[in-house]
Amino acid sequence: MERDGIFAGDDPFFLAQSWLDEAALLEPNDPNAIALATVDPEGLPNVRMVLLKEIEANAFVFYTNYNSKKGQEIAVTQKAAFVVHWKSLRRQIRVRGITEREDGAQADAYYKSRSLKSRLGAWGSDQSQPLESRMALMAKVAKLALIKGTDPERPLFWGGFRIVPLEIEFWADGEFRLHNRFQWRRDSVDAPWEVKRLNP
Repeated sequence: MERDGIFAGDDPFFLAQSWLDEAALLEPNDPNAIALATVDPEGLPNVRMVLLKEIEANAFVFYTNYNSKKGQEIAVTQKAAFVVHWKSLRRQIRVRGITEREDGAQADAYYKSRSLKSRLGAWGSDQSQPLESRMALMAKVAKLALIKGTDPERPLFWGGFRIVPLEIEFWADGEFRLHNRFQWRRDSVDAPWEVKRLNP
């Protein structure tokens, strides 16, 4: 199957990175924002925006509180999906796959790269849990700043998730709603990719 132009190449991760790099030049805010989907124990979907922090050779990485709803749901199913949509490029990428935790040196390095306020915020927020007031949260973070100092360690309840995809779909806008869609699919994370053009 011939794929040229913006769909050219044999490596979907390289292709995804090239699209993200292009979007970074045009999108006014957070070109790496993705809508992350998980499911709860009853199978009811949950979707929320998170920031994609890295595209690796075989995976996509984001960071979160493991005790959050998404963290708990991923821990049960070990699966997740996301879509990133760039209005400026009229393109999107959809990903479905298996998850792995990233709670080692890579997570430590990313945590250290964040601003001090963001690092303290990770300690202070019981993500997804009820909150009495914003004032209570700010007071908690201020107290933690005194305890943790200027170089807080990464909390054990905070780290990364790696999504190793079984499916990646690249979509680009086409005239008369005849969009261009190419799906990369494999049966397991070690299997070769099969690439198909899909109807719009």
